[in-house]
Amino acid sequence: MKLLYTGKTKNVYSLENGNNLLEFKDDVTGKDGKFDPGENSIGLKIEGIGKANLKTSVLFFEKLKQEGIKTHYISADFEKGTMEVLPAKVFGKGLEVICRLKATGSFIKRYGDYIQNGTTLKDGYVETTLKDDKRGDPLITAEGLEALEIMDSRQFKSMKKQTLKITKIVSEVLESKGMDLWDIKFEFGYSGKKVILIDEISSGNMRVYKDGQILDPVTLTSLING
Repeated sequence: MKLLYTGKTKNVYSLENGNNLLEFKDDVTGKDGKFDPGENSIGLKIEGIGKANLKTSVLFFEKLKQEGIKTHYISADFEKGTMEVLPAKVFGKGLEVICRLKATGSFIKRYGDYIQNGTTLKDGYVETTLKDDKRGDPLITAEGLEALEIMDSRQFKSMKKQTLKITKIVSEVLESKGMDLWDIKFEFGYSGKKVILIDEISSGNMRVYKDGQILDPVTLTSLING
């Protein structure tokens, strides 16, 4: 294997068969030792969360596969904490997509004069940010992405449609377990000419509530996998 990239929560390797391998870490995003999926820096390390997140991701990727949604997922090795995936190129230097079902986090920081925390956002609200730690992962519009030649309008429409569909599936799985999804973060790339979901679908990328309380990554992961 050849190390391609060292990320915050995963390392990426290239395999001899042409595919890539994701190695899940025990690091999660946050600030001052507290978990926060909206942060762009590592806040703490939680022993065992990497393999647990892998198991969670596989659960959702397999569900998406059943629904006919193509992703980069191929297979996983739970013992080693790795996932084999299709090689995919990121848009620009990395593009994150957030689907918000409830107003919270940075959404409230920006628009708090117009909406209260926890308000339902009808049909889901999709926004995109550029992966850029120095600039605080700035928001960018579809027109901005096209102007910078990062993504064209056709690709954006495909990504938005997939985001809403995938979010609905994830939300339904969580709801069946007595949990309420407030928002979730995805990353998309392209394989050939097709826009596909890449990275992971795990507790570190979503805000989930149960009985009115936000769930920490360990509890959330345990409830999903239980």
